[in-house]
Amino acid sequence: MSEPRRCAIVTGAGSGIGRTVALALVGAGYRVAAAGRRRDALDATASAAGDRGGDVMPVVTDVGDAESVAQLFGTVGREFGRLDLLFNNAGIGSPAVALEDLPLATLRAVIDTNLFGAFVCTQHAIRMMKAQTPRGGRIINNGSISAHAPRPNSAPYTATKHAITGLTKSTSLDGRKYDIACSQIDIGNAATEMAARMATGVPQANGDIAVEPLMDVAHVASAVLYMASLPLAANVQFMTVMATKMPFVGRG
Repeated sequence: MSEPRRCAIVTGAGSGIGRTVALALVGAGYRVAAAGRRRDALDATASAAGDRGGDVMPVVTDVGDAESVAQLFGTVGREFGRLDLLFNNAGIGSPAVALEDLPLATLRAVIDTNLFGAFVCTQHAIRMMKAQTPRGGRIINNGSISAHAPRPNSAPYTATKHAITGLTKSTSLDGRKYDIACSQIDIGNAATEMAARMATGVPQANGDIAVEPLMDVAHVASAVLYMASLPLAANVQFMTVMATKMPFVGRG
């Protein structure tokens, strides 16, 4: 008997890293539920898959809304019948405002998307993965370089990404008994719409404005594919993939 087709969910799949990873997974033979808030962007992801577009299932989802997440996983259960991979990628930043001046509504929005959304998606993924046959699966969290070191005036984003590291470790521990592996990829300066400002200059810790190197987002997709390709008996617990010359290692 042949093995069942591998199936994945990618959140934030309408642009940037999410779209690139979703397309790479399709190219590797996965059926992918592309989750995001904008139907037009998700449809564009499916169109970008060309003749493999039928392997992309757009599902309009707000990960900050628990009911919306439940509907996403319900749809995947009905249409795919199983889940082998969850890429918790959806995330938002906040304006570069001094920590003490940041509106609390902005803080709440960042927490709801970056942390609450990943947590609720992880809950649903574990429920599916431990109940299916063959049992188990893999969860990969997008942590970011900000899971290690902040940029100026980035407290909400940085706090949630540090929290993702804790979620990754807890999921790795609690998922063991169900054959569920959990990894984290920390990405630095991938050339996406979100990082475009790096090419024109961004604030540094010393107060300067500096242009920062970028890397092709395709390298992120290649890294995620490698992590996903391992048997469940092996795991890349943490991986950092970054523009080699970006200011991170050392003191700038």
